[in-house]
Amino acid sequence: MNNNSIINWIEFGNLSIPNILLSKYASLNMNEEELVMILQIFSFQQKGHTFPTPSQLAEIMSLNDQKCMEVIRQLLKKGLIEIVEQKDERNLRSEAYSLTPLWIKLIESTEEKQPSIELTNPIQSIIEQNEESTYAVFEKEFGRLLSPFEIETLTMWMDQDEHDEKLIKAALKEAVISGKLNFRYIDRILFEWKKNGIKQVEQAISYSKHFRKKDPQSQNKEQAETKYTGAIPFYNWLEK
Repeated sequence: MNNNSIINWIEFGNLSIPNILLSKYASLNMNEEELVMILQIFSFQQKGHTFPTPSQLAEIMSLNDQKCMEVIRQLLKKGLIEIVEQKDERNLRSEAYSLTPLWIKLIESTEEKQPSIELTNPIQSIIEQNEESTYAVFEKEFGRLLSPFEIETLTMWMDQDEHDEKLIKAALKEAVISGKLNFRYIDRILFEWKKNGIKQVEQAISYSKHFRKKDPQSQNKEQAETKYTGAIPFYNWLEK
C-alpha cells in the first residue's frame, strides 16, 4: 500500500454510527435494507448533501433506482425519516431528509420498554401490500416514479387524514378524467369529499353526479369516463 492509497482512504472520512441504532433498529420495525439506507443518507448529510436522489444512492448501493425509492418510501411510511424545507446561505429554499424522527424513536426506546412488533403479522402484511398497490397505481397514472414529496403527501392522506385507499384511487381517476393530474387537484377532491362526509366510493359517485347535473359542460366529459370501471363523473373541484 503506497502513500497515495492511504491518503485516499483517509479522505473518504469516517462515519460515526450510534450503537443504539445498531442494537435497536429491529425493534423499530426496520430491516437491514432500510438500516443501510439510513446510514447512506446519514453519510451524504455528513458531506453536506442533505437530499440525495435515488440515482445517487443507487450508485453506491447494490439496489437500483426503483428499489432505492421503495426503501425510502417505506422509511417515510414508518415515520423514521421525514422531508423538511431548509434555506441555504443565499436564503434559497430546498428540501432535505431529516433523521430527527428516527433519533426521537431511539431515545424513547431507551426511556421505556416498547411492546415488540410482530414482523410476520399477516394482517399487517396485507395492509402493507394495499398501501404499496396505491403507490403503484399513482406511479402508473403519472407515468413516472413519485417524488419524495409526493410520497409523503400520499402517506399523509392515508395515515394522518385517514382517507380510505379506494377513495384516494377514485379521486385519482377523477383527476385523470378531468385532465388535471396533479396532487393539488386530488387533495382538493379529497378535502371536499371529507368535508361533506363522504367515506365510500359509491357516495363519491353520487355526490359528483349531483354537481354534474348543475354543470352542462361536464356532459362533454362523459365519453372519457367510460374507460374506467365505476368511474366518477367529471367535476372541476378547483372551481368550486
